[in-house]
Amino acid sequence: MEDNSYLLIAKIVGTHGLKGTFRVYSHAESFSVFKPDSLILIRNTRGFEKIHEINWVKPLKKTILLSMKGISTISQAEALIGSELFISKADLAEPEDGSHYWFDLIGLSVFTIDNKYIGSIESIIQTGSNDVFVVKDGDEEILIPGIESVVLSMDFNQKTMTVDLPNGL
Repeated sequence: MEDNSYLLIAKIVGTHGLKGTFRVYSHAESFSVFKPDSLILIRNTRGFEKIHEINWVKPLKKTILLSMKGISTISQAEALIGSELFISKADLAEPEDGSHYWFDLIGLSVFTIDNKYIGSIESIIQTGSNDVFVVKDGDEEILIPGIESVVLSMDFNQKTMTVDLPNGL
């Protein structure tokens, strides 16, 4: 299996009840990636990997409850605490026009309109009005607002982003 074809979406942090239900911390912005009857890859640090089908999912405070087919006892569930959950990127819906998944943006090399290398996108901060790209080059870090007037273009084939930095950045 190719690691690039899967996306980390959650981590199993505990169990709930006696019937193999998991308490899961989700990295996903929406619970819509946890669809009943869809497939999810469970992977732990000891080399265990197995694909399971989702039975159901329910929100629970800052976590979610997740039931998977083939896991029906607390002992089966306890053995998987700490495991990470992945979905196939092929199962993701196409983003809306002008939108991109964050995993597509992380790692892009960022250049100014003068073709000066600034660094690469290391992470993204979600704010109320727009995302902010954390761009690093060694120890140097710059925060770039993800707005149309600043981000001029993205080339996913070349893995580059061109920006017009406002005065002061």
